[in-house]
Amino acid sequence: MNKRPSPSAPPPTQLNKIQYGGGGQVVKRERRQSSSRFSLSRNRELHKLPPLKECPPGEEQEVLFVEKIRQCCVLFDFVSDPLSDLKYKEVKRAALTEMVEFITHGRDVLTDAIYPEAVLMFSVNLFRPLPPSSNPSGAEFDPEEDEPTLEAAWPHLQLVYEFFLRFLESPDFQPNMAKKYIDQKFVMSLLDLFDSEDPRERDFLKTILHRIYGKFLGLRAYIRRHINNIFYRFIYETEHHNGIAELLEILGSIINGFALPLKEEHKMFLIRVLLPLHKAKSLSVYHPQVTYHPSSVRGVISGLLRFWPRTHSPKEVMFLNELEEILDVIEPSEFSKVMEPLFRQIAQCVSSPHFQVAERALYYWNNEYILSLMSDNAAQILPIMFPSLYRNSKNHWNKTIHGLIYNALKLFMEMNQKLFDDCTQQYKAEKQRVKMRGRERAEMWNRIEEMARLNPQYSMFYSPPALSLLCSMETDTPTTEDIQILKKTMETEAAQVLHNSPQEQKILLKRSDLPQDIYTIRALESHRRAEEYLSSSQEAL
Repeated sequence: MNKRPSPSAPPPTQLNKIQYGGGGQVVKRERRQSSSRFSLSRNRELHKLPPLKECPPGEEQEVLFVEKIRQCCVLFDFVSDPLSDLKYKEVKRAALTEMVEFITHGRDVLTDAIYPEAVLMFSVNLFRPLPPSSNPSGAEFDPEEDEPTLEAAWPHLQLVYEFFLRFLESPDFQPNMAKKYIDQKFVMSLLDLFDSEDPRERDFLKTILHRIYGKFLGLRAYIRRHINNIFYRFIYETEHHNGIAELLEILGSIINGFALPLKEEHKMFLIRVLLPLHKAKSLSVYHPQVTYHPSSVRGVISGLLRFWPRTHSPKEVMFLNELEEILDVIEPSEFSKVMEPLFRQIAQCVSSPHFQVAERALYYWNNEYILSLMSDNAAQILPIMFPSLYRNSKNHWNKTIHGLIYNALKLFMEMNQKLFDDCTQQYKAEKQRVKMRGRERAEMWNRIEEMARLNPQYSMFYSPPALSLLCSMETDTPTTEDIQILKKTMETEAAQVLHNSPQEQKILLKRSDLPQDIYTIRALESHRRAEEYLSSSQEAL
């Protein structure tokens, strides 16, 4: 017989029953889906209208076309109740499909009455609040492993996008007529949609914005300025935006590879946007789009070196790839200005314990143009690179790296045999000097230890100040003056310890006081322990 719980007992914990199956199970990752929040239309009953092709051209066809466009302004629910209004959803889908076909193959179908209706239909269907991000922390998205979040309402949104794109590309399209409706507010709402997580939507947006930029000259400066504002917010505030790659493609085609002479606006874009974009943690998502090759690359290389990653090896490999592409087009005069800091960084990459970073850096010696630049400036480059190459040819853990290093050393030797021999002698001499300094330091410390052992109180006292002085001297070779200071400090500390005997030291204990707040005292008095609600293991048996 079950015992009824006491009225004062705490409520029972709800436990979910977990069924365990035999053996290992492979969990299939579901495709993530979300939907924007649409303002559903009140009257969603649509009636199928006659086909446009059967209507004679002229005013009647225009009226029917407008009616179909207005039908497509009705919004349905695709998330909370996807099976609702299926009949009327099909009417809208068929109308959109028919209009896409009609505007693609028809001629003289874009009359004055169509422009405001088409822009309104596009705005009503697409300008909406985007769903919350499925990755709000902005962690790196891997296209090969992570599934994108898809829009649940995409079957209808895709047709709306296709209709508007055919509308912009139609031979009958007149920008002077459309500029009354496609204005700055329209463009700003369009750019806000680039944060959609569905890659299919971003691809349509990119094409549509290209067409608008090409056809509306008065909106070009506004589009560039608003795109830059999105980049600034991404770089300096949020570091989270889904459409950075697509926006970079648009600006890349606008700037057209930074053709010389560079405009001031493009220089600011390079310094304030393009280079700082390299520091974001999601660089791998848009790295192919952020890789540009301006003819004047001195500032680009300096910027890459300034933002060079320190703890992210895959990002380092991306930087090395981009750097090689820039070096492929650099002028020798520009190369001579940046080669020293550049090869100091490459020397660090060669010494990297991550074999992919070292391997990618050593592949530079397989590039004929970069090798010719090294040969012309071997007197400056070889002394920088030789210590890293020589040291890692013996100490690196990966044998593939050994072979690549031997290849680089062989090429340097063929460039200038005398310079190579001089660098070898300098490296060995420096190594001997380091050994001598280490030996002298060890001998000096041995003398200090002997002096300490000669002190009669050596084994009786512990001197923290003396040890701190030792630690401060550890990096340098102690001089005679340092030894005298250390000796004086030890004597002073020993005398102070003798003067203050342990019997005279008093230990003070501070009692912790309970809080005197009235509400806390009442809570402590009314507190009941949980033992009375819990049955022991013996009672359960």
